[in-house]
Amino acid sequence: MEIIPAIDIIDGKCVRLTRGDYNAKTIYNESPLEIAKIFADLGIRRLHLVDLEGAREKRLINLNTLEKIATETDLVIDYGGGIQTTEDLQNVFSAGASMATIGSIAVKNKTLFIEWLKAFGGEKLILGADVRDGNVAVAGWLETTEHNVVDFIKSYEKLGVINVLCTDISRDGMLQGSAVALYKELQQKFPTLKIIASGGVTTLIEIEELRKAGVGGVIVGKAIYEGKIDPQQLLPFIKN
Repeated sequence: MEIIPAIDIIDGKCVRLTRGDYNAKTIYNESPLEIAKIFADLGIRRLHLVDLEGAREKRLINLNTLEKIATETDLVIDYGGGIQTTEDLQNVFSAGASMATIGSIAVKNKTLFIEWLKAFGGEKLILGADVRDGNVAVAGWLETTEHNVVDFIKSYEKLGVINVLCTDISRDGMLQGSAVALYKELQQKFPTLKIIASGGVTTLIEIEELRKAGVGGVIVGKAIYEGKIDPQQLLPFIKN
């Protein structure tokens, strides 16, 4: 199971939202690069980098932060937020991302997303399935759709998707535990896919439970920044 720290960016700063609310923003560091270097120095290999402004404004805004982190660390970065066109996607990869997380386009323009899967491959694209009350949300979580998350994932299961990043928005940033049952269910329903759990992960016990359930990855964000989980404690999961 991959342990993937998260860095969310607004105004070029490392921030976290609570339940996806842009008005409930906490700034943790002025320099995302500084945080990324700390992760890299610990031996962490992966990073989930989210352009929250880009997600809201539907355009790439913080590409320069991606470039800095990709240039000055060896982290394998997946980047999400604001990717709307093939040119955007190419720019994200050119800036140093190894993967891109695609949510809104996968919901609203299935034809384009399938074209990207064919052109770039499932290893490069992560299907973003952000969930509120069982349905998929898009546009930086500002819009909840009528797409049930299970049906949404199923619609892409045979089309080249390998990785699915699922975030339970109701738990994200709350530090009250993750939707372990949801991620277990998804991994059981889609055993050939790599389910990446995100949102509310607060304890090592949860991470261990997700690992035992065969979940492919877990994103840890606010729990690190609030001192609930010491990044050093994640190393045994990374090495196993």
